[in-house]
Amino acid sequence: METRWEKMTAPELRALAARDAVVILPVASLEQHGPHLPVWTDSFIGHAVAVRGAELADDLPAVVLPPMWMGLSEHHFPFGGTISLDYATFHGVLRCVVRSIMADGFRKLFLLNSHGGNIEPLAVSARELAHEFGIPVVTSIVTKLAPQAIRDALTTQPGIQHACEGETSLWLHLDPAQVRQDQVPHSVSPGGFSSADQAATRFWSFAERAPVTGVRGDPRAATAETGRAIFEAMAEGLAAMLRDASIWQAPDAVWAPGRARGGR
Repeated sequence: METRWEKMTAPELRALAARDAVVILPVASLEQHGPHLPVWTDSFIGHAVAVRGAELADDLPAVVLPPMWMGLSEHHFPFGGTISLDYATFHGVLRCVVRSIMADGFRKLFLLNSHGGNIEPLAVSARELAHEFGIPVVTSIVTKLAPQAIRDALTTQPGIQHACEGETSLWLHLDPAQVRQDQVPHSVSPGGFSSADQAATRFWSFAERAPVTGVRGDPRAATAETGRAIFEAMAEGLAAMLRDASIWQAPDAVWAPGRARGGR
C-alpha cells in the first residue's frame, strides 16, 4: 500500500483522512556532513525511516509527507553547504503544516526528527501546536526509536553523532554511491569537543564541536551491514510508536477558560 503523500491523489488522501490516518512529517536539515557525505543526509535518512516505518505499521493508516528539509542548522555554517531557518520561521512553517493537514481532514501529526539541532525547538513547537490546535502533535528523533539496537550495531561510538560510523553506514545501506569513499579516511576531526558533562547550556558551533572536518565520530568503521541493522531497528521502533494509542489521545485543553475548575 502506498504511504508517500506526494505519490497519492487528492481523493486517495481524503480517504485516508476519513480513516483518521496519522500524518508523518520528517523534520530534518540541509547541512554539511563532512567531506564524504551529502548535505541531504538528515533529510534522506529521516524520510527513508518514516516511509519504512509506515509500511511496517500496515495494520493502521499512516501517510508520510516529503521531508521538511530546512531546520535549525546555524551551527554548521562554518563548513559551508548549509541552509538554516531561525526558530520563529521554523515554528511558523510547522504551524502552517498543521493548519494544512487539518484543512485536509487529518487530526494526528507525528514530527519525526532526524537532526540534533531540531530537538529542543521541536519539543517546544509540538506542545505549542497541540495547545493551539487541540490535536495530538507528537515528536521523536530517529536515534531514540531503537537506542539499544544502535548501541549494539556500532563499534566505535555509543550512539549516532554526525557524519559518523552510524550515518555513513546508513548511506552505505540505502545508497552507497552517495558516499565519497576516497574522503572517508580524511573525515575524522582532530581532538574533539564534548559538552556532555557541562551543566550549563549555550550555543556551540561545529567549528568548536568538530574542528577541521565537521564530523563527530569515526566514519572509517562504517559498513552496509551496520546500516541495515540500524535502519530496520529504527523503522520497527517507529512502527511500534505509531501503534501506541496513548500518544494519540487529544491533548488536555489546559489553556481553556475556567480549566482550573475541572482539575482531575
